[in-house]
Amino acid sequence: MTFHLLSIFPQIFDSYLKEGMIKRAIDKKIIDIKSYDLRRWTKDKHRSVDDSPYGGGAGMLMKIEPIYQALEDIKKTKQKLNRGKKAVILLAANGKTWDQNLAKKYSKYQEIVFVCGRYEGVDARVEEFIDDKISIGNYVLTGGELPALVIIDSISRLLPGVLGNADSHKDESYSQTGVLEYPQYTKPEIFIAKRKKYSVPPVLLSGDHKKIKEWRENNKKIKK
Repeated sequence: MTFHLLSIFPQIFDSYLKEGMIKRAIDKKIIDIKSYDLRRWTKDKHRSVDDSPYGGGAGMLMKIEPIYQALEDIKKTKQKLNRGKKAVILLAANGKTWDQNLAKKYSKYQEIVFVCGRYEGVDARVEEFIDDKISIGNYVLTGGELPALVIIDSISRLLPGVLGNADSHKDESYSQTGVLEYPQYTKPEIFIAKRKKYSVPPVLLSGDHKKIKEWRENNKKIKK
């Protein structure tokens, strides 16, 4: 699966993509991540990617021309691969909220292009050239780079071979819609802090797998 990242700050992605699960997925060639500097598609000497909005208002908007041309150039490259689903996603505060169901949906795709906005957002005409507009929550960030990484992470861990244990994502929070995972514990069996003991629930130490399963089911929580 290939992820394309369009940003004016592509270096932001480097540290996260070079660590942990994502790095292992890249090394295994399960995923491929390509980042692009949108300034490559500017034509003026200042490499301008933004301008003031028509009608006035605070802040600057990202211009449509660099984004459109970048998408066209990536599309030409993608046409060499004729199979599989492909999508262009704009990261925006007014997009649909990302959730586990969307992660499952997009984990079936072959290529996803992320348009990472900045400033006050992007020229609204960009929406004519995308497939989906996504937000990761009801708050505002300074750019789409962090949301893109969140989405890539949530998709990648659903791909076969990415997690060390193939069953890891089958019984966790949101593996069932609106259901949060049960509490989990590891050693030590008794933890002491400020003279108070914090113990592991006895049923988890019982070795009775039926009772443990029942306890876990009873301790799942419903997302409110």
